[in-house]
Amino acid sequence: MEPFTTLTSIAAPLPLANLDTDRLIPARFLRQPRSAGYHNYLFHDLREQGDFILDRPAYKGARIIVGAENFGCGSSREGAVWALTGAGYRAWIAPSFGDIFFENSFKNGALPIILPKQRVAALRTLLGDQAGAQLSIDLAAQTVTLPDGSIERFEVDPFRKECLLNGWDEIDLTLQHTQAITDFEARQRVNSPWLVSSA
Repeated sequence: MEPFTTLTSIAAPLPLANLDTDRLIPARFLRQPRSAGYHNYLFHDLREQGDFILDRPAYKGARIIVGAENFGCGSSREGAVWALTGAGYRAWIAPSFGDIFFENSFKNGALPIILPKQRVAALRTLLGDQAGAQLSIDLAAQTVTLPDGSIERFEVDPFRKECLLNGWDEIDLTLQHTQAITDFEARQRVNSPWLVSSA
């Protein structure tokens, strides 16, 4: 997993409260393997309506989304995060998130940031008025630097923070205990030989 340390990027405002995972990626596209490129279906139905904000030239190359409350609510599909990260987004800022979406974000190397509702709304307005403006996120310092130079601090669980900074997913964490696992299996072969297949 790619480490997340700092990120400076164009930020796109997305003023949609209760944005559920089915709008992030409609369920009918989840029948395809992830290798099909879930990013191709990100916000599919919203984009079909025309003039979708993330398609505007000013937000091309954005890697940060500033959303509204309850971002990523609804069903627990991990494909919603795969679609976002596959499209190049690494961080999303909102007043609140769907619980499972929030967890899936960290597990896939993305950073969900919670800031107060009024500050997020003001930030979306600023990004709408100054289309193409950039934000800078520093995970180690737990700060977001706004286009005017002001700084917002955010909280993040220390364990999740360490995993993101190091680029560790659950497999990486398990592999850190390879020797202990090997030692346990060796002891088990001696102490409980009936559990070991003779094949």
